Amino acid sequence: MQKITTFLWFDGQAEEAARFYTSLFDDSRVVEIQRYGEAGPGAAGSVMTVTFELAGQRYTALNGGPQFHFTEAISLSVDCASQEEVDSLWERLTEGGGEPGPCGWLRDRYGLSWQIVPRRLPELLADPDPERARRAMEAMLGMGRIDVRALEDAVAAA
Repeated sequence: MQKITTFLWFDGQAEEAARFYTSLFDDSRVVEIQRYGEAGPGAAGSVMTVTFELAGQRYTALNGGPQFHFTEAISLSVDCASQEEVDSLWERLTEGGGEPGPCGWLRDRYGLSWQIVPRRLPELLADPDPERARRAMEAMLGMGRIDVRALEDAVAAA
């Protein structure tokens, strides 16, 4: 059992969201679904929580109602090994009502914010040459979905 688990508050879409998220990543699964009993506060038999794993990391989705909404103050950051992985996740997470944002951030159809980060990005931002690192930062700040080739081209520009 992991010591700390992220809890995500949904307004009736906890199971749908968990199944969607687990379809995106290897080593992911729905672990358990708990339902409200007669004591409520949800309708008896309706989904209360869904425990699920994404790439081995455990989360719990709660159908808590309309009182609270996600903001960009919390996001899930995904380390992507390739541009293809960035592109695939970006497309899947923005489909069906998701919204692209700046600098590799997006909001999915459930309102949860994600950072889709190619592994190469932090390497370029940490370049020991401050001028190359500055060019990487400037290029990233102009992007929505991160484009590794465009970042590398910007860093290489003299």
